[in-house]
Amino acid sequence: MDTQIMLDSLWVIVAAALVFFMHAGFALVESGFARRKNVVMVLMKNVGVVAVASIVYWAVGYGFMFGEGNPFIGLSLFFPDGADVGGAADMVGTLPRLVFVFFQLVFAATACTIVSGAIAERGKLGTFFVFTVLATAFVYPIVGHWVWGGGWLAEMGFADFAGSTVVHAVGGGMALAGAIAIGPRLGKYQADGSVKPMPAHSFPLAALGVIILWLGWFGFNGGSTVAISDPGLVAKIILVTNLAASAGFIGALAWNKFRTGGLDLSMALNGALGGLVGITAGCDVIAPHWALVVGVLGGILCVEGVFFLDKVKIDDPVGAVAVHGICGIYGTLAVGIFGTGKGILAGGEIGQLGVQAIGTLAGFGFAFVVGMVFWKTLGAIMGVRVSAEDELEGLDRSECGVDAYGVELSGVSTASESHGSASLAAQEA
Repeated sequence: MDTQIMLDSLWVIVAAALVFFMHAGFALVESGFARRKNVVMVLMKNVGVVAVASIVYWAVGYGFMFGEGNPFIGLSLFFPDGADVGGAADMVGTLPRLVFVFFQLVFAATACTIVSGAIAERGKLGTFFVFTVLATAFVYPIVGHWVWGGGWLAEMGFADFAGSTVVHAVGGGMALAGAIAIGPRLGKYQADGSVKPMPAHSFPLAALGVIILWLGWFGFNGGSTVAISDPGLVAKIILVTNLAASAGFIGALAWNKFRTGGLDLSMALNGALGGLVGITAGCDVIAPHWALVVGVLGGILCVEGVFFLDKVKIDDPVGAVAVHGICGIYGTLAVGIFGTGKGILAGGEIGQLGVQAIGTLAGFGFAFVVGMVFWKTLGAIMGVRVSAEDELEGLDRSECGVDAYGVELSGVSTASESHGSASLAAQEA
């Protein structure tokens, strides 16, 4: 086998493994930001979404995304099995097709994991898994085909190197639809208009999760070269990815301090993720000094996005819509502002910014509208929200009968809930 094929395949497999490991980060972030009584259910969703999305994307999602068809959707390459391994028909550039399939598969699972955080602590597990099937089979692959599968946005010259729109804005759009369709957690928004804090139960878990995501993003962006033949480009992509995350953390921390007078670790952690999402579309064309600007603005947008969603009473427990939806749109536009040879501040023309705006709004809008249709339909058929009693009691107790930290919950209250469910209901109201 050609040495270049082996080297490129090895790099993409390693990068795909890093992206797969990001799901551990998502699980830790969401469980850390959740209240203690819902941790097991959060973990169930985050592991389950990988299992469901893996099968569905392999079966039909990849074909709809990369198969030959029309500018809207692919219509071939379903159930790829590598039957012609090494043959020209089963290669994607210098990669055996199944290497490329696996890399794309872990991206698809990421888009659906984003949705999980926005419906945390009140969404039904079974309904979420059915939604994951629909999203992985249709929503994500269709937008992916428009951009990476030679569809109508690709023909326009739309640039999204590693998925600010395809993965993050799409995931954010579906997450926003879910948060609206399911509604806020009980007691989150008070009758007097105030917002009741529902603090994270474990900042150590959330911080560790962000560090894992930060690490995995080097594979997410760097692996999107789908080759190691230009190691200088890979190194530059990894560098700007790291710089944007760093600037996002600092930007969110400082902006929240300026805005509220206090230091907020959750905002800073989401700021780092906002910087990562913001650089993803243009990590191949944005210079290091501009990456710092992209990251700082991404962190600020995360803070403002969280405050705005609370203002309009859209409950997003982990900030998924702000991080992935808002910063996904922003990161796509950043290509037309800061991208070398593409951005208006870096030798490009304003026309590229227009193309970027059309593409990211189309992707986000499609994901939101179709996602809302799916959520409403599933709500009518099987319900999307647990009962008020189960929500107040906590999904770990009501659905799983276990505690995340080993305390038996069958008829026994934990120390933090020792006054019983009646008192708990009063506290949550």
